[in-house]
Amino acid sequence: MNRRLIRPSLSEVQDQLGARMQRKKPAPPEQTNAENFYYVKQMQARTPMVVVLDQGETIRGVIEWYDKNCIKVHRLNEPNLLIMKSCIRFMYKDGESRNGGNSEGSSHHLHETDLEE
Repeated sequence: MNRRLIRPSLSEVQDQLGARMQRKKPAPPEQTNAENFYYVKQMQARTPMVVVLDQGETIRGVIEWYDKNCIKVHRLNEPNLLIMKSCIRFMYKDGESRNGGNSEGSSHHLHETDLEE
């Protein structure tokens, strides 16, 4: 009795590999919209914020408006400011400690790397 080795053709192997490649998870989205959600949440709540600029200057006010490149900060008794996001080192809610803690537990800071999304 002669036994023959049956090999799949090259096209069959490629078809099988192609099917496996299609089953892979797609790459995660480049934009998560977390930054937009954060800004909208702070704007709706009119949360007093502290914005720390690259040079160390602090700006206190409420975020009134934002777009891809800048935010508008409304300040009491001072002119409103349009601040380029590229000049922001980080920001946090006014009343929270700058070192990462507050009286209720953890602090949520938006850092420069979060702004680049």
